[in-house]
Amino acid sequence: MSDAFHPRTAMILAAGRGERMRPLTDHTPKPLLAVGGRPLIVWHIERLVAAGIRDLVINHAHLGGQIEARLGDGSAWGARIRYSREGQGRALETGGGICKALPLLGEAPFLVVNGDVWCDVDFATLDLPVGDLAHLLLVDNPPHHPEGDFVLDGERVRESGGGRRTFAGIGVYHPALFAGCRPEPFPLAPLLRRAMREGRVSGRCHRGRWVDVGTPGRLAALDQALSRG
Repeated sequence: MSDAFHPRTAMILAAGRGERMRPLTDHTPKPLLAVGGRPLIVWHIERLVAAGIRDLVINHAHLGGQIEARLGDGSAWGARIRYSREGQGRALETGGGICKALPLLGEAPFLVVNGDVWCDVDFATLDLPVGDLAHLLLVDNPPHHPEGDFVLDGERVRESGGGRRTFAGIGVYHPALFAGCRPEPFPLAPLLRRAMREGRVSGRCHRGRWVDVGTPGRLAALDQALSRG
């Protein structure tokens, strides 16, 4: 897309407790659960590096030391990984987690991907149009989320209307989206909705494969599918 910023930095959200994945997450952080022979988070790292995005920030809380021990500084994948450590207290949620990591993310637009999704999107195709605060990847509604989240109207994302689609947990954000925020617990959705009302959120629909790996059953199904190639 012309007149757009292509992110060179990405954040992988990996601080969730993974309650729905218990007991698997009692001793293993959810992003380190394996599908197709490697951890969920490694799939993201490999795709990001392949897209030319090598400067990565990963936040963590629950069993975060395991994430650092497994991934290190990222050099094994040709990446540079820095960590935003949130501790074991109250979860910062998505908005608070990103806000806390802003000093590591810099002043240019950056990509954010949920650590508990699997997607075959080419990250190199995600840009942020000049003047927008967010660019969201949407997918057709999965069976477990039939009501969807937002409406894609051409290349604009709206709060409401017909044909709602599900937010894939992947987006490109301008740091200005978080102006005035503090590193305390708050969700991302209210910031996105405010930017939508200002007409400053664009998006696209991903027609490839996407899985919200939120339950042991979906984890097992994805593992089987990837193992079969």
